[in-house]
Amino acid sequence: MDYQFKDIEQKWQQFWAQNGTFKAEDKSSKPKYYVLDMFPYPSGAGLHVGHPLGYIASDIFARYKRLKGFNVLHPMGYDSFGLPAEQYAIQTGQHPAITTEDNIATYRRQLDQIGFSFDWSREVRTSSPDYYKWTQWIFMQLFNSWYNKDAAKAESIAQLVAHFEQNGSVGINAVCDEEILSFTADEWKVMSNQEQQSELLKYRLTYLRESTVNWCPALGTVLANDEVKDGFSERGGYPVEQKKMMQWSMRITAYAERLLQGLDSIDWPEPLKEMQRNWIGKSTGASVKFPISVIGGVGSEARTRTSDHTTQKPRFIEVFTTRVDTIFGVTFLVIAPEHELVASLTTPEQKADIDAYIAVTKKKSELDRMADAKTVSGAFTGSYVLNPLNGQQIPIWIADYVLAGYGTGAVMAVPSGDQRDYLFAKHFDLPIVPIIDIQKIEAEADPTKEGTYINSEFMNGLDYKAGTAAVIAKLEAIGAGKAKVNFRMRDAIFGRQRYWGEPVPVYFKEGLPYLIEESHLPLLLPEVDKYLPTESGEPPLARAENWSYKSQESRVKNQDDAAYAYELSTMPGWAGSSWYWFRYMDAHNDQEFASPEAIAYWKDVDLYIGGSEHATGHLLYSRFWNKFLKDIGKVGEEEPFKKLINQGMIQGRSNFVYRLIDEEGRGTNTFVSHGLIKEYKTSPLHVDVNIVENEILNLDKFKKFRPEFETAEFILENGKYICGVEVEKMSKSKFNVVNPDDIIGRYGADTLRMYEMFLGPLEQSKPWNTNGIEGVFKFLRKFWRLFHNDAWEFSVSGAEPSKAELKSLHKIIRKVEEDIERFSFNTSVSSFMIAVNELTDLKCNNRAVLQDMVIILSSYAPHICEELWTLLGNQAGTLSYAPFPKFNSSYLIEDEFAYPISINGKMKMNLNISLSLDVKEIETAVLANADVQKYLDGKAPKKVIVVKGRIVNMVV
Repeated sequence: MDYQFKDIEQKWQQFWAQNGTFKAEDKSSKPKYYVLDMFPYPSGAGLHVGHPLGYIASDIFARYKRLKGFNVLHPMGYDSFGLPAEQYAIQTGQHPAITTEDNIATYRRQLDQIGFSFDWSREVRTSSPDYYKWTQWIFMQLFNSWYNKDAAKAESIAQLVAHFEQNGSVGINAVCDEEILSFTADEWKVMSNQEQQSELLKYRLTYLRESTVNWCPALGTVLANDEVKDGFSERGGYPVEQKKMMQWSMRITAYAERLLQGLDSIDWPEPLKEMQRNWIGKSTGASVKFPISVIGGVGSEARTRTSDHTTQKPRFIEVFTTRVDTIFGVTFLVIAPEHELVASLTTPEQKADIDAYIAVTKKKSELDRMADAKTVSGAFTGSYVLNPLNGQQIPIWIADYVLAGYGTGAVMAVPSGDQRDYLFAKHFDLPIVPIIDIQKIEAEADPTKEGTYINSEFMNGLDYKAGTAAVIAKLEAIGAGKAKVNFRMRDAIFGRQRYWGEPVPVYFKEGLPYLIEESHLPLLLPEVDKYLPTESGEPPLARAENWSYKSQESRVKNQDDAAYAYELSTMPGWAGSSWYWFRYMDAHNDQEFASPEAIAYWKDVDLYIGGSEHATGHLLYSRFWNKFLKDIGKVGEEEPFKKLINQGMIQGRSNFVYRLIDEEGRGTNTFVSHGLIKEYKTSPLHVDVNIVENEILNLDKFKKFRPEFETAEFILENGKYICGVEVEKMSKSKFNVVNPDDIIGRYGADTLRMYEMFLGPLEQSKPWNTNGIEGVFKFLRKFWRLFHNDAWEFSVSGAEPSKAELKSLHKIIRKVEEDIERFSFNTSVSSFMIAVNELTDLKCNNRAVLQDMVIILSSYAPHICEELWTLLGNQAGTLSYAPFPKFNSSYLIEDEFAYPISINGKMKMNLNISLSLDVKEIETAVLANADVQKYLDGKAPKKVIVVKGRIVNMVV
């Protein structure tokens, strides 16, 4: 029977599902191997052909590892909380859980029909209460922890309280808020519970603070930086502004050094590691305090602040700088428009300018502000600080290139040493004071030589190293600064004003947050009448009726008045994805997020495949949570993912038709073929790629593409309409989305799997082009043909394999092993084609050779191989756990050479002769050959020249 891929693929997909073929064992004598994919958000659009690329690669590797004797965990689930489902709910009124369930059903159907070897018994969904119970539990552990710098790890908040009770705040070296209290043990003990909890919140790893966020009024929620593009929300295109809000945050900064050092221990792409290093942004420098001098300028009209005791605001502005040696070149200070001192520093005369500038800044995202290096803008506050080393008065400006959350939200500007500061100074006509002798540097070509500093008082005559040390020593002596290591990375905002997310397991009592009791987990999402913020601007959860918390104590006492308000924000999208690989280890445990035994066995992820766009989001947060869980003794590994591969993107191959434009510039209903457009005035239009084949437009289908094209006319070339082509991102708006369902329906899942690998190296982006898929389909049919006779009857031989057959087989064994181990899947596909061509030419139908070929190919094309495995008489069920054939190098050793035979310098033929013969024996064998004698025409050669292993030349 010919290759009936539809029947074969359906049969084996049902078999795998019914028999739990890919269910991983929790304990095994086999070595473990954990293969993980970045789990998808189940959108309503389903999968297009670009989505499965990484999944196919990971599946090939997982299947290969099973054949190599590993106990493989290869799970799949859904990152099912998120904004898209909520926006759809807002538009339709349908609960997000319903649309999410429908979308998951579509994804599951599509994933199954591609033939992935997932262990579906471990499926997780981040929006399922039995999953987010443990996301909430991890939040509670973070809330109940602080980071001890001396121990370099997180510790229980109870240990911190015990220290306070015995020693007060003395001896605590913590990652915490800047403004913490100093107190004795006795002072701590007399504090009220309210005061103690308020102070502890400054140390907790998850805490509340006022933060500048990306606020989208139309969506009624905070957005992450990657959800904002050019000042508008990526979803919906609504305006986004910078706004200060009380938000939950997590002290990821506590782990900055460990996150940085850990990059040296993992096998990740270097560009991705560099992205994380830059994001963490470790800098060595100094912290400098610039005393606030006056508000409003110099003279009798200035309002001094040095004797003002009516406020607790600091009397200085602190900056961090990596070039403290340039402090004598500071001619102005720049603070972020959101800086807490802006309002108090702004004079009445400058208020209008400052307010106007802040209003404009609010419309820009942080990424836009960081990226816009060419535009110079700012506003003067009217106030001044003093240079702590020489008392020089320095004006204070605000500018949007300084961000409140980076460093201290203030920079000392040295226009003679920094390009951006220089442009700012020139634009606003501010002083520029040179501090380094440029001529001397140019003359000596070394900025660290003595005497390079000028206008720098005690630094003049010192080299760079000594000058820097001298400045820091001076600053420390007067209490105006100190050496410091700084990180660019900020604490992670952990709240969203949305409905469809994990509820935060917190209630409020007297304005402070408290955890609900662990026995009350999960805290379920309440029902609401709408999925919008309330009319007063509160998050959607505020719409829930009778949704409040009662402690166990109040429940026992039946105190009706002891109900407290829950937190109304939900967790961000990255919460559930920051630990999900652990849940796969023990997906149905209702007592723990995963048992110690499961974690001890599976340990970590051996291979993780996913997109590089998550470098400074999911991949950083996952490492943070993993390190925290290790600190509290719940996991044993410091890093979650040993090896990471970033798959490239499959881009869309867009097709265009060209509408003829009339003399008045209007579009007509006539379309010009691509090769003729230079002769006409035309306008390009995207056309559905599914009605184009090999760039030839199906005219009948085009007329049905849109109603207005029903009467379309065409200017053809050679009787065909040829479309234009361009590579673009795959998108519905460009009509270049290819549905894998269509490809599978036409060619089968095995063809799709092999073709996606064949397109190019896994890590590279490449365009989808259906023009070559026919060749892959023909290859599989040719492979099927090896097992059948001319009447399409299954027919294999039990004869001994020939040397040529074994050589071809062992070449492909070695090639596939090498390619899969280095993730070069595209080159394997080419090698399979060569091997099948060789075996076809050899008319090979040998059972031993073909059975090994089935096993080798099965990771790429599992359905056809399972069917052939059964036809070969292997009735055990599946080849998924068959041993991978062993490579034998002896079959590739050449024992013959095809000698070119030349007569009088002209090559006449090739003759296979054993490499074991000596020169005389080679000459004898050549002269004994009947074909050679024909060429000699009965003449005896005057001379025979033999170059062993190269050539035989005869002179007659």
